Parts: sequence; structure tokens; C-alpha cells
Amino acid sequence: MRILIADDSLTCRLILSAALKENGYDVLEKVDGLEAWAELCKPDAPQIAILDWVMPKLDGLELIQKVRESKTDSPPYIIMLTGKSEKKDIIIGLNAGANDYLIKPFDPSELSARVEVGRRMIELQDALIKSKEELAYQATHDPLTGLLNRRAILDRLSDEFRLASRHNHMLSVGICDIDHFKHINDTYGHQTGDDILCKLSKILEGITSDAEHIGRIGGEEFLIISSEDTENDLSLRFERYRRQIADTGLMTRSGALSVSVSIGVASCTGKNSVDELLAAADAALYEAKSAGRNRIQYTRLS
Repeated sequence: MRILIADDSLTCRLILSAALKENGYDVLEKVDGLEAWAELCKPDAPQIAILDWVMPKLDGLELIQKVRESKTDSPPYIIMLTGKSEKKDIIIGLNAGANDYLIKPFDPSELSARVEVGRRMIELQDALIKSKEELAYQATHDPLTGLLNRRAILDRLSDEFRLASRHNHMLSVGICDIDHFKHINDTYGHQTGDDILCKLSKILEGITSDAEHIGRIGGEEFLIISSEDTENDLSLRFERYRRQIADTGLMTRSGALSVSVSIGVASCTGKNSVDELLAAADAALYEAKSAGRNRIQYTRLS
């Protein structure tokens, strides 16, 4: 773990640095508040900072206030270091945003103990952030395929629809359905069916452009949102999906299997509603399946 020391006293920095390095910490030294602030603004900023109260250019209190005002999910653990020992000074330092307070001259064992508290707090903070990120991912992604789940992809569609309405540009959705998927499950088992869903999802992800979003909306159906500028671009994109899947043997626990998809595509310029757009795509998908499957059916809302 990296620790920042900011103190204009060379002697104090040497003593602090030696004590911290003896405990296995990586130490970064700065001589004033502005240099320390520059380090704390970096993406890989030290997670613990030991700051002198009285420093040139930017004192410890001012630096703490700037750090606490900055927007970050991983704020540093700050130990205020000073010769001010009165209770009112300690209260001022803690109220400014310091996590702990160390009075000069300090005892090396006390320094080690207080830094150890900071290390534990940082580890707890990191664990909470990781847990939060994992929960957010689980809430928005399909557990089998890793694609956006139904709720997340429909939320994304609502956002894209608002943009299309505001700027009057074309928005398209494609409902992609695996042909004869029930037959695959009945013949090879549901685990093989899951293999098909995962492999197909990887294909879709691999050929998705920056103007598209993909999610699983249930069973063997996937929703593709596209904001391609022209109908020609749109037809090329969806034909690429269909052809790539049809031409790729999907390796499963039952061996390599070939599948095809039918896709119903609906487009509009934001003058309709999300429900109308989805209903049009669903109707187009039904037409594609009725016409023989392994094909694309397009429709354009007025």
C-alpha cells in the first residue's frame, strides 16, 4: 500500500518514511500542500495520506477540505500530523475531514498503530465498493449469458428513444429469436440449450457496433437496439447477425451444433412509443418465422 507524506520538514519526513518503510509500506514524500494535492488528484493516488498542518502554499486543513470536496468513490484515509496538541485543535482537524490525528513528536509504535487502522479502513472501503459494483452488475445483467437483462435493456431502449425523439433520428430494434429452440432442448437437454444461448450471446457481442446495444429479454429471445443512420446500414447490420450465426457451428457439451435465428426489425424516428416499436418488431418476428425462419423481416413506423 502506498502512503503519501506531506511535510516541509526534512527531518520529519525522514523519520516518518523510515518508520513506514520498516513496516513494508511504499512511501511518497512531498514538501508542500500543492504537491500533495497534485498527487491525490491522480487516478492511482496513495490510499493513505499523512499531512502536516502547517505547510507552505497549501496548509493541511485547506488540503483536507479540497480532498473532501472532490468526487471520488475511494477517498484517502487522512492522518493529520501537527505540533498543535490542544483539544480544540484536534477537534478542528477532525471537523475539517481528517480521519485521525497524530501529535508531534510522535511515537513510532503509535504511528504504526494508527496507520494500521487506516489500512483496515481502506480495505473495508474497497470491499464495500466491490460488493456494490457486483450487486449493480447482478441487477442489470443476465446471469447465464452476461448480456444486459430484460429490465436493463428496456431501460436503455427508453433512453435511446428519448434521444431519437429529441434529435429526430432513426431508432431501430430487432427481436432475435433462435429457431426451433424447443426442439434443441427436447433433443439434447436444457444444459445444451444453455450452451447455445451462451455461445450465441458471444457472437452477438462480438459484432456489436458502438451504435448498438444487446440484451436478453427472456428464453431464447434477444433485443438489439440500433441507432444506425440509414436503412441500408441497418439492413447490413442485421443481416450480418443472421449470417454470422447461421454460418457458425456452436460447440456445446453435445458437440458442434448449427442454429439459425429469425429477426423482426422495427424502426421509427421517436414519434411513436416504445411499446409501439416493440410491438411492431414482435409482429415482424412472427412474419419472419411464418415465412420459413432464418430470415429478417423489416417494418417502418410512420
